[in-house]
Amino acid sequence: MADKLRVAVIGGSGYTGGELIRLLLDHPAAEPVFLSSERHAGTNVGAVHPWLRNHPGAGGLKFAEAATLGEVDVAFGCLPTGVLPGLLPSILDRAKLVLNVAGDFRLTDDDEIRAHYPASIGSPEFEYFVPELSPAVPEGRLVNLPGCMAVASLYALYPLIAGDLAEPRLVVDAKTGSTGGGRGGGEHPAERAGNFRVHKPHGHRHLPEITQALRSFTGATPEIQFSTHSLDVPRGILVTGYARLREEVTALDVKRAYARAYVGKPFVRVRTAPKAPQDYPMLKAVVGSNVAEVAVSVKGREAVAVAAIDNLVKGAAGQAIQAMNLLHGLDEGLGLPRTAVAP
Repeated sequence: MADKLRVAVIGGSGYTGGELIRLLLDHPAAEPVFLSSERHAGTNVGAVHPWLRNHPGAGGLKFAEAATLGEVDVAFGCLPTGVLPGLLPSILDRAKLVLNVAGDFRLTDDDEIRAHYPASIGSPEFEYFVPELSPAVPEGRLVNLPGCMAVASLYALYPLIAGDLAEPRLVVDAKTGSTGGGRGGGEHPAERAGNFRVHKPHGHRHLPEITQALRSFTGATPEIQFSTHSLDVPRGILVTGYARLREEVTALDVKRAYARAYVGKPFVRVRTAPKAPQDYPMLKAVVGSNVAEVAVSVKGREAVAVAAIDNLVKGAAGQAIQAMNLLHGLDEGLGLPRTAVAP
């Protein structure tokens, strides 16, 4: 395309930033023209992300300090939590649109913000956007994308809550790969390898986000027990949600609700009538892609909903590019992978 979107990745040295760069390098309507990293300023992108060094478009890309940002159409915020609020005024002077992938601006309740994202108190308000669930495409300049475990949980639970099919008490078990902790995560590979452990049984900051989003999208506020676990894999999130259906609800009602919720949504694929274990959502079917797989199993009044995503693509960089496409009137799937990478 003749007039490509000029794009900046603010905080490009982490896993999410690197994934954004990878996807943008092959995006037919966007061009990464600025990559920031205070620590790696002046360094070629391939030296920081070796998996990008053989791309023909990466050779001339170097990291720079965020203060040197020039005029761009879109700035993606991929900074650690708490950093973007301080840089936001200068970025807004130079970017027409800010799409933030970190958590700083996801919550609206002041008490929850103080508890989880205190650096964003007093900052401009961002619109929270989930492409498949938000009622409209944002019209403002400031947009925050959902958290990876939060959005996987939303995909699993939304049809049950939107259809008023389940009792208000739910249990959600979310399991995530090691890249969910960021590139600076402190856990040694020797301790994670061959292990499976609890991450947070209570108090994860994605819980108020899930509750807030469900209330916004459905009008209901379910009571959710949300616990997270660490998987011995680099990428991927598998969420299992447990609900008790209302007395009059049938398995067919549930099946229809999931079909209705995601019809016409190209990146949420409902696995209908799963029988064998491999029929259910799984990491091998989504890792490397911008696809979320969803399925639900019903026995009597018990419903078990499952969702699987790649935390770096559908849970972060891919969803951000999907939002960029929609906000600029492009096909939402432009430049986004639909097939997984395996084995």
